[in-house]
Amino acid sequence: MNWILKVLKKIKYLDIKKTLINYNINLVSDIDNNSEFDKINSISDARNDDLCFFSNVKYLSSLKQCKAKACIINEEYIKYLPKNCKPIIVEDPYLSFAYLTELFEEKNLEFIGKKSKDIYLHKLSKVHENVQIDPFTSILAETKIYENVIIGSNTKIGPNVTIHKNCIISDNVSIANCILHENCEIKSGARIGFSGFGFEEKTKKKIKHIGNVVIEKNSTIGSNTTIDRAVFESTFIGQYSQIDNLVQIAHNVVIGKHAIIAAQVGIAGSSIIGDYVKIGGQAGISGHLKIGNNVTIAGKSGVTKNIESNKIVAGFPAKDINIWKREIIKSKK
Repeated sequence: MNWILKVLKKIKYLDIKKTLINYNINLVSDIDNNSEFDKINSISDARNDDLCFFSNVKYLSSLKQCKAKACIINEEYIKYLPKNCKPIIVEDPYLSFAYLTELFEEKNLEFIGKKSKDIYLHKLSKVHENVQIDPFTSILAETKIYENVIIGSNTKIGPNVTIHKNCIISDNVSIANCILHENCEIKSGARIGFSGFGFEEKTKKKIKHIGNVVIEKNSTIGSNTTIDRAVFESTFIGQYSQIDNLVQIAHNVVIGKHAIIAAQVGIAGSSIIGDYVKIGGQAGISGHLKIGNNVTIAGKSGVTKNIESNKIVAGFPAKDINIWKREIIKSKK
């Protein structure tokens, strides 16, 4: 895709301060506004002209030996900083770090709204102005693509797709029967909106899927993740959801807003998952279940029953994590 990735550019403290203030983050530091930083780095690898952050007490020993010029840190821990490292005191260092990564390593899209001559546009597709489509990509029938969208090479969009503003579709992606809302990112190799795993068990007669996939705004779908179209209606991904690589989401699954789903998770058909759910890597969720809001499912868990809101579960079959821990301790005695 045609973007330029700027890395290792020097950043003044004034720019750091402006960025955090822009996100309504209060900070305290006596660093000179013109002081420059080479890059943002981990607390163990940072060097003399680097900025680092401290947000996990597991790395307290590294903090005491930190060589960075400055550290984004909570006031509680500044007593452990070496004299060479100046504090930038904030309430939530990890959130501040997340915002500052945009400053130190920002993707400047070489956005020229240009469509390659080596693409296929179906006559029943509609592509708005200021859309970039890279070589060897096909836009099929009944597809609408709105402004400021970038679509990478060797990608297939359609039929029956709507892509709203400011989306980024990487190389080698296939999307059909999908509504993709604004500010979403689909990473390389994802497959969205095709028929899933459905058949009559005895005869193996396949069940035709005639629904679609809806992905709400500001969501990210990782590389080689598959989201199957619904049999009827929609497979649904809520806004601000972050789905990692190699995830399988089956037909008619509904996932609420702000979901975090790690790699190699599998969710069987027609399960309904609430808002603010976290699912650890390699967890599996059976079909036709209901998972409440604010649920955390530990990695490698096998969920076979409904889970009420605000629960943390682990193990197979998944159960309250405190019960699971006691069983593990007991089994080792």
